[in-house]
Amino acid sequence: MTTQDPRSPGSDSLEARLEELETRLAFQEHALSEMSDALADARRESERNAELVRRMMEELKSSRASFLADPADEPPPPHY
Repeated sequence: MTTQDPRSPGSDSLEARLEELETRLAFQEHALSEMSDALADARRESERNAELVRRMMEELKSSRASFLADPADEPPPPHY
């Protein structure tokens, strides 16, 4: 294995390749950070939606129970 003198003609090519790799790495790190943020946002939204659905189901169950209740179990109206 030989090392190149930084002043040799081939070192420009090596430096350009290194800069290209560094640029690609920086881009990928940025993209990964954006995807991580988007995933965190999606998880938060999913949790909010799950909580909303849970509350809606509770309200639906309570409204169904009152809708299907036996009228005989209800107290008489106040005018009786």
